[in-house]
Amino acid sequence: MNPHGWIILDKSVGLGSTQAVSAVKRNLREAGFNMKLKGGLKVGHGGTLDPLAEGVLPIALGEATKLAGRMLDSDKAYAFTVQFGTMTDTLDAEGAVIEESAVRPRLAALEAVLAQFTGPIEQVPPKYSALKVDGKRAYDRARAGEEVELATRAVVIHELTLSSAHPELVEGSPFSSSATPEEKSGRWGFAPSASPTSSGRADVVLHSATLIAHVSKGTYIRSLARDIAHALGTCGHVTYLRRIKAGPFTEAQAISLDKLNEIGKGAPLEDIILPLEAGLDGIPALILDPESAQAVRQGRVISGLPHSDGLHYAKLAEEPVALMELSEGTAKVVRGFNCS
Repeated sequence: MNPHGWIILDKSVGLGSTQAVSAVKRNLREAGFNMKLKGGLKVGHGGTLDPLAEGVLPIALGEATKLAGRMLDSDKAYAFTVQFGTMTDTLDAEGAVIEESAVRPRLAALEAVLAQFTGPIEQVPPKYSALKVDGKRAYDRARAGEEVELATRAVVIHELTLSSAHPELVEGSPFSSSATPEEKSGRWGFAPSASPTSSGRADVVLHSATLIAHVSKGTYIRSLARDIAHALGTCGHVTYLRRIKAGPFTEAQAISLDKLNEIGKGAPLEDIILPLEAGLDGIPALILDPESAQAVRQGRVISGLPHSDGLHYAKLAEEPVALMELSEGTAKVVRGFNCS
């Protein structure tokens, strides 16, 4: 029987989301699963992650692919490093430098400006993005040398915090080349919480900083980094990007490509697959009896349920049956599952 659930991949830099799906398919094929286009096991990802980014990439198997759309709409969390003083056309380390500034922000200024980018904000997506402009991908138009203008979009930054700060090496400062090895250790970053203002570190000039952002769907971290730098009177680009959470899935649940490859060599899939309902975290369960489960499988409405209104996950024992929308005790099928 085909598996239904999730493989959470810790995607490495350089690997595209489609390539990651192909790697899962290859390993499942080598493990003996039917991967034919018709009638075979379905596999899909729950949210694109750029090749230059790393981290949590949910891969859906079987009936879990029906939840991929929900995963695309879910909130995400990222750790990212913005380097100040240069901006590239791609807003990351891969692009060509298009703007430079001698201004470097101080730690206190960076901490103060983060509130401006918390909550509902407007941002312009990068021109090197997968958004379509008149039917053609923006990055294709940009690579062809065309001028690309993208509309401002509304997104929500649920939380934005400073993880570590990386001082600029300035001669005469505690982080200059004449500093002791212990003092120089600051060049690799320090946690602001461990560096009280009285130490003078709040006035340290920054080369870069690493931030943690919990964001709504559609948020571009590269645009967020660009806008933060501009708000500080300079420019900047992303040099490091890691997705640490996608919907209910965290990096603690993610496996490496090497671990995935063990499946193709005979390791049991049960060691790494998460159940279908793992993608439904926070949705209350609706326990069905055999008769009502049969009705739901036939797409029929069931009534007289003493449950609150809203979306519910209906199951028979441990078998997923459907997502159902309840209203005044009546439940209608939103999405049925066929896991038998």
